[in-house]
Amino acid sequence: MTITPPAASAITADERAAILEAVRDFAASELAPHALEWDAAKHFPKDALRMAGDLGLGGIYVSEDVGGSALSRSDAVEIFAALAEGDPTMAAFMTIHNMVAWMIDSYGDDAQRHEWLPRLVTMGDLGSYCLTEPGAGSDAAAITTTAIRDGDEYVLTGVKQFISGAGESSVYIVMARTGEPGARGITAFLVPAGARGLSFGARERKMGWNAQPTRQVILDEVRVPAANMLGSEGQGFKIAMSALDGGRINIAACSLGGAQWALDRATQYVKERFTFGEPLADKQAVVFKLADMATELRAARALVRDAAAALDAKAPDASMQCAMAKRYATDAGFTIANEALQLHGGYGYLQDYGIEKVVRDLRVHQILEGTNEIMRVIIGRALLEA
Repeated sequence: MTITPPAASAITADERAAILEAVRDFAASELAPHALEWDAAKHFPKDALRMAGDLGLGGIYVSEDVGGSALSRSDAVEIFAALAEGDPTMAAFMTIHNMVAWMIDSYGDDAQRHEWLPRLVTMGDLGSYCLTEPGAGSDAAAITTTAIRDGDEYVLTGVKQFISGAGESSVYIVMARTGEPGARGITAFLVPAGARGLSFGARERKMGWNAQPTRQVILDEVRVPAANMLGSEGQGFKIAMSALDGGRINIAACSLGGAQWALDRATQYVKERFTFGEPLADKQAVVFKLADMATELRAARALVRDAAAALDAKAPDASMQCAMAKRYATDAGFTIANEALQLHGGYGYLQDYGIEKVVRDLRVHQILEGTNEIMRVIIGRALLEA
């Protein structure tokens, strides 16, 4: 089933159910059976991504006129959670790709939108988001990559760190400094793959997310036309932060999916595993543990859904709600997966069971798209400024 753009801004409950059924079928048939193999081999399955693009998953909340599915953020978080039940690694990559497509759709001019989005929504082309630098992680306004105007071009020089899809993507949205220090001096640029002076570091060796490449993006006097500016000069930080609101609930949704998978496996395991002559499921301590895991997961899911609804409604406190959802859901997701591993005992530590992979994959969700410490800063400041 291909996701057909809705005729109106909202879809019916039946349409949403059909979409999610198609996504779950895709995750179960095309992601889950290969997830452990991709992780072990550090294989980036671009063929599976193209299949996802055929379903309409490359531009979930991108406009219809460029081939997007034009769904809401509320729909998107349900889709990403369902994908993550198949493989959190690839679901997370799709969230980043969708974030890039949304940025071009929302801030690009007509030429930029029609040049890039028809190929991005099919996932024939991939997109990367380039904000973080080796010396500027949580303090994103301190980036030092420069973009100097030279006639009808800008010359970009600097290094971006921890970039998902680096070396595989067709377009890189690069935040660079065009003016004064701080947030107001930052501008966003579309840098195509193959640009002279663009290169990539070695593939990072990571704890998790092994199936998607993470590398430095190195810009050595890369020239791009002034027409490749995304938005206006000095608007880059605002663009980057607006994208991260959605990115945060998307990665939170991936934590929900991974945690749901782990909880389901743990629930099944304790019913089948006997110790001291009785099933683990008969032990009160195990029952209580499962109850706590399920309760935390439901609470996290409610926060993510509320934040997505706030983003759809452009609520004044949407950024704070996105930060709350990201902080809570990614902490809860990792804890639930880790508890599922513990309930499996020694078997949980074995790669063949898949639990340890989900634990490794979900751990990074507490760091990326803004660490959970930064989420607390955002929430606390919003409260104090109200």
